[in-house]
Parts: sequence; C-alpha cells; structure tokens
Amino acid sequence: MKKSTLIFLGTVLFLQAAVVRLQAIPAFARKYTMTCKTCHAPFPKLKSYGEEFAANGYVIKDKDTPRYYVDTGDNFLSLLREAPIALRLEGYVTYDYSHTKQLDFTAPYLIKFLSGGEITKNISYYFYFFFSEVGEIVGLEDAFLMFNSLFGSSLDFYIGQFQVCDPVFKRECRLSFEDYAIYTAKPGTSQITLTYDRGVMLNYELPTKTDLWLEIVNGSGIDPANPFGNFDSDKYKNPVFRASQEIGANFRLGGLGYLGKEEQDSIVNSVWMVGIDATVSATALELNLQYLERSDSNPYFVVSLMEGPKIKTRGGFAELIFLPKGDDSRWYLVGLFNHVRSGIKELDYTSATLHYGRLLRRNIRATAELTYVLDSIYNEYAQVEAGLILAF
Repeated sequence: MKKSTLIFLGTVLFLQAAVVRLQAIPAFARKYTMTCKTCHAPFPKLKSYGEEFAANGYVIKDKDTPRYYVDTGDNFLSLLREAPIALRLEGYVTYDYSHTKQLDFTAPYLIKFLSGGEITKNISYYFYFFFSEVGEIVGLEDAFLMFNSLFGSSLDFYIGQFQVCDPVFKRECRLSFEDYAIYTAKPGTSQITLTYDRGVMLNYELPTKTDLWLEIVNGSGIDPANPFGNFDSDKYKNPVFRASQEIGANFRLGGLGYLGKEEQDSIVNSVWMVGIDATVSATALELNLQYLERSDSNPYFVVSLMEGPKIKTRGGFAELIFLPKGDDSRWYLVGLFNHVRSGIKELDYTSATLHYGRLLRRNIRATAELTYVLDSIYNEYAQVEAGLILAF
C-alpha cells in the first residue's frame, strides 16, 4: 500500500470524531420518554413501529398527552405548551481517488432546523428548514400538514411539500451517503422526478394489509413562485398511484405508476413512470429492491415538425442491510448497488457502495463508506466518506 494512501486512511480515521451530523427529531423520544430504538434501527432508518408512528401523525395510538397542551380554560383552543424542535448538522471528510483526487472537509454539508408533532387530535405537521446545504441557503423541503383518520376511517390526507417516493422508500431515512440514483434522474430540462414536489397525498389501508396511495402533484419541483404567485410552472397536475401488499411477516411487494405532463415555452413533454419494489426482511437482514422505467416524449422541449423518438430511462437499486443482533445491534453494514440507463448518456450511472456504521451510544454512530462508480459521465472513480452522527 502506498505511503500516501496510508496517510489518507489515518487522516480519515482521526477526523471521524470531528464530523457531525444531527438527525431525526429526538423531541419525540423526550415527549414519550422512550428510547430511539423504539422507532429506529439504527437511526434514522425507520422500523415498522416507526413507520406506524409517523403515519399516525407522530402520536402513539391510545396514549393521551394532555400535559403538552396549555390549559387556557378554552376547550376549543389547542395550544402546544412547547413546539418540538431539533437541529441537524451534517458534515463529512471525503476523498476522491480517481476523479478530483483530493481530500475534502465537506463540513457543514447541511444544517437543518426540524419540527413536527400533533397540533390537535388527528391533525399534525412536519417540516424542516435548510439553513445551508452544500454552502447555499435552500429553504424548506419537507413541509406538510397531515390529517389522520378522516371520517373515522383509515384514510389519511397530506398537503404541502414532500418526496414523491416517500410511500415507497424514504430517501431522507437512508443510512448511506450515496443516494438512490433512479429517484433523482431528470432527463433533459424536465422538472419531473420522484424527489420533492408540492401537492396532496392520500393513504388508505385495507384490512388485508394493503396500502393504497394517491398523490396529485404539480410536477415542477419546489422552485420559488413565479411573478404571479404560482408555484406550478404550467397548467398540468400529475397523478401518482401506489399500492403495497404485505405477504406474510417478512415480505412486502409494491408497485408505482406516474402519469404526467409538463410545459415549457408552450411545448409539452408527456411523462410516464412504472415501477416495482420489494422488501424482504429477517431478524438480521433486510433487502430493499426497486426497478423503475420512465418515458419522456420531449424532455428538451424542442420545436420540431416531426415527433422525435421518446427518451427511455430505466434502472433501480438493490440495498442490503445487515444488523447482526436486530435492533440491538451495535454495528451494521449496508451494501447499495445503483444502476441507471437512459437515452440521454449523461444520466447513465452505475455504482457499488459499502457502508459501515457503529453505535457509540444509541443516538451516536460513527460511519465509514466507500463508493466505487463504475460508469458515469466522469468515467470510473472511487470516493471514501467518514463521519460521526449524533441526534439529541
């Protein structure tokens, strides 16, 4: 091994203690006096109970919390005694072996202010504000109101900003620094992705453990409003359908369909997406699979006398999580494989990631990650990341 490589690895290990990342909303743990592992394993990855807690408006079913409201003598007023808040600071030490060939202190990578919880019975909120992301002020990403159990049924309603892929796999709760590439793929100048958008979302759970979702989104991301005060950049609204079925205790199968249009300079791009996903889980292992196909009729919004060929984009990811002792594990491993192929060469991407994490405390974990990019517009390169993650 070269001397420069040994120096680099030693530097990374030494600097792990200086890289900080705050996650989740630990105010929930304080509010209910419960450990973080009730919902996370490890944080910020959600367990089934954590998914249920979030879907119930950040409330534990059948547990009243009146002490968190101010008694004003007016029973028609719901006033929180204190708003649950948290901060998240994320930073990394990274090294690119063959692309930029430089060691980088990417800290702070992001700084977030988060808040969420129940406003009153069956009405909750959640948002976070980016003070800084990659050196820029971003503003709000997730920001929505949630209405639970409408009409006394299993129907939930969300309105605001959220990630279109949230009902499938939550990008914000992944353990790896490496992203789910197919969700962020954006052909040409299209604004449609499965990441952040504005709209409404409905969820209904059948007694057969079938989850049904319907989203109606702008299809234009979360850019600022235009001079007329409109967030949507065109007249179209795009529906997204999602169904998920639990089969036994350890297997879930789901599907997603997206049908949309977007307009730029009076030229329309028609988009459809179809995906299938699955999760196979056991005590020590969890395997998450996603495959998605996308078609764009005119993602560059080019004026032409003849209709050009549709641009096809397809790909997905496979993520394997190993927790040797389940939610009591003090260390874990994640393997992530990304693969995207498109009629637009710039979107082609293939990578393999190995991520290691170790809990120093239930709410403190150290991480190290190696990603090798086999194919991209930058050809092959490898990147190493190390960090220390805290939540309080």
